[in-house]
Amino acid sequence: MPKYLNRIEEAEERSRELEARIADPETAKQPREYQKVARSLGALRPLLESGERYRVVLRELDASRSMLDDSDAELVEMARAETAELEEKLAELEAELAVLLTPRDPNDDKNVIFEIRAGAGGDEAALFAADLFRMYSRFAELAGWRVEPLSSSQTPGGGFKEVIALLSGEGAWSRLKFERGVHRVQRVPSTEAQGRIHTSTVTVAVMPEAEEVDIEISAGDLRIDVMRASGPGGQSVNTTDSAVRITHLPTGVVVQCQDEKSQHKNKAKAMTVLRSRLLEFEKQKAADERASDRRSQVGTGERSEKIRTYNFPQSRVTDHRAGVTLHKLGAIMEGDLGELLDSVKAQVAAQQEASQGDS
Repeated sequence: MPKYLNRIEEAEERSRELEARIADPETAKQPREYQKVARSLGALRPLLESGERYRVVLRELDASRSMLDDSDAELVEMARAETAELEEKLAELEAELAVLLTPRDPNDDKNVIFEIRAGAGGDEAALFAADLFRMYSRFAELAGWRVEPLSSSQTPGGGFKEVIALLSGEGAWSRLKFERGVHRVQRVPSTEAQGRIHTSTVTVAVMPEAEEVDIEISAGDLRIDVMRASGPGGQSVNTTDSAVRITHLPTGVVVQCQDEKSQHKNKAKAMTVLRSRLLEFEKQKAADERASDRRSQVGTGERSEKIRTYNFPQSRVTDHRAGVTLHKLGAIMEGDLGELLDSVKAQVAAQQEASQGDS
């Protein structure tokens, strides 16, 4: 039996069960349960659609192969060409199914907290941090998502020492969860008189937005300090105690927000970031308790990983995990990230499938 047929049949059976539940009047009386079932059903549709195309190609391939033994030489030649074409289609569909059958991350539908920080390279690293923030913002806009800056620390030259933002939209975490790590840039800084290429780094942290139900925070575990905002800004900077710093005492996690003029708004944004950091803290603690080989898989997102290099002189972007190099840096910096993200996701799916096969 073809390798994915059993799992497609399991998905079809699961779909029938969900359709029966959603048609049940009792489910309709529970809006939260109804939404949960509807989301699960919606998540299965891409797999079911690919599964149907897979079946069609398998049938056509069987028919084409059966003609290879025909006595008519012309017919055999046509069948040989058709078989080769169908085998190529089948390989593409199997790669697609490998991604769709990867165990679903429960956070896939969540929004994303993005934290971008300048690393090695001084002012040039800060400028590239600003470029990356713009790149991800453009990608989000093209996807129809909303970008909400939560906190930032700018440099006089227009770069960012740090910028934190919330990206809200369907499938945000699913698309961006493997972007965490070290991003390296190679280019000639605008301040370089000799035209020498400099190498700088920027770190990107990506976390699913945590809701209050995801993680419980006791008020007694928090120390909240208010102060005057500092750095470049508008009228309220340095004149009102609007900046908020929240310290989670049990873990030592500290979050500070000062972008809003209102202390109340800064506190709300700081709590949003804090919840997500604490959820990530708990996930990392659990990961550290598992076997080290699980953490060595591609896409684990260790911040020490150099995941990608942006080479401006050669207009080249290389993703070191997927082994993919694209010569369209300009388009990528304008938010055209789809091909890179798909390559990494396919690589992770392939590694997970290989891991399951070995176990």
